[in-house]
Amino acid sequence: MKKMIMIPKTKIIKPKVLYYGTPVILLTTWNEDETVNISPISSSWVLGDCIVLGIGLGGKAIENLERHPECVINVPNPSLWENVEKLAPFTGKNPVPENKKENGFTYAKDKYNVSELTPIDSVSVKPSRIIECPLQIEASVRNIRIPDYSPNFAIVETQAIHIHAHNEIIIGENHIDPNKWSPLIYNFRHYFGLGNELGKTFRSET
Repeated sequence: MKKMIMIPKTKIIKPKVLYYGTPVILLTTWNEDETVNISPISSSWVLGDCIVLGIGLGGKAIENLERHPECVINVPNPSLWENVEKLAPFTGKNPVPENKKENGFTYAKDKYNVSELTPIDSVSVKPSRIIECPLQIEASVRNIRIPDYSPNFAIVETQAIHIHAHNEIIIGENHIDPNKWSPLIYNFRHYFGLGNELGKTFRSET
């Protein structure tokens, strides 16, 4: 007997954001005065040693990457969501761009102080790593592209150089134990682990 399939009802929607559940990245980049900027990033994907980042134009992160094509892709776990959110309303751009000012952003120079996170020197790139993040990926920028159909964002292709992992999430010599590692997930402007909701960003409308 053929199984009956219930077809759920759907409708076309137009959400303001489409962050349908992606890991949070804390991107460290090199400022012109040889200090480090930290930018929360919610759009990334990985293929082999290529890590592709989606970064808004007009901010400090893309400005730094265009000038100095190195970065560290720091991946926080759910316990760090409040540190991430402390960074959320700040930009490293001074003066603050008008579009960011309209969305409630203010300027902060020392992002490590704002976030209460700790820098540690990288091995091969100038931007520091964030020691509290269980995964820290030193990377070089290989290509920056601005889509003609979405001119407010850049697609940044990076190549992983060194991958640092906390000892407690490593299994064997070179593997991450998925039973001990959980990324912080950004889900329609709310923070989640691989479980219950932990909190939400200041720009959330739900």
